[in-house]
Amino acid sequence: MIGYEAWRPEEAITSAGANGRGASTPASMTDASPLPVDGLTLEEAVGRALALLRSGRGGQIVTLNPEIVMRARRDPGLRSVITRAALVTADGMGIVWGARLAGLTIPERVTGIDLSVALLARTGALGYDAFLLGAARGVAETAARAITARLPGARIAGVWSGDPQPVSDAEAVARVRASGARLLLVAYGAPMQEQWIARNLTALPGVVAIGVGGALDMIAGRAPRAPRWMRAAGLEWLYRLAREPGRWRRMLALPAFAALAVRSGVRARLAGAPAMVTVRSAERPRQTGSSERI
Repeated sequence: MIGYEAWRPEEAITSAGANGRGASTPASMTDASPLPVDGLTLEEAVGRALALLRSGRGGQIVTLNPEIVMRARRDPGLRSVITRAALVTADGMGIVWGARLAGLTIPERVTGIDLSVALLARTGALGYDAFLLGAARGVAETAARAITARLPGARIAGVWSGDPQPVSDAEAVARVRASGARLLLVAYGAPMQEQWIARNLTALPGVVAIGVGGALDMIAGRAPRAPRWMRAAGLEWLYRLAREPGRWRRMLALPAFAALAVRSGVRARLAGAPAMVTVRSAERPRQTGSSERI
């Protein structure tokens, strides 16, 4: 079972590409147009997700971080997934700070794990089951046991490690459909999880699907979460790098993102140029599980 310091569900509750890989473009052909982010608190994001469930529309939730932003500048398929998502939260403090540099308001960071835990704590009582898809073999099962132990009202209808490649889509979709789950947590890592959801959501009507990255590993106790003070200071990336030095190549995107955030923020304030992100707050969801999706 997980340690209390590894995962604190009460923090979240109370504060509440067709080939699967995407098609990158050369660096000289980057798309610098702003990416959408919903300027919501955790509690407001939970409310938006629950509204998608109650309405029967379903939809995709993207938890946007600096690595995804930098990749989306080179990957039009991933950019399309983000812009069509029903809800986009600011998963990284860099997103929050970058928006503020440009004079935009994002009230707080809303991470995949915090949003997932808060939803799991509420959806069971509303009659909605959840399905855990992805992560390494055995992780989803362990995470399910941890969730039901810490959140007695949570309802886990199924788990499967699966595979993010399109060849395995049919089996994964069949398992989710058979379970009757309406909340789907997909832990294949970015951008594969976002692409998987975008490919398959039309076959899962009424389902709200979230790409949660390493959240299941944290819930299962396989990967401890950074201390709260490090998360608040925007230093979770440093904690993860210290524990997983092999992540250094992925972390190379962070200095580039910081430079981009400062440059676009200054231009937005002084010259009225487009910012790195655009903050949206309209109540009507942007995406459904209907045939109107990609």
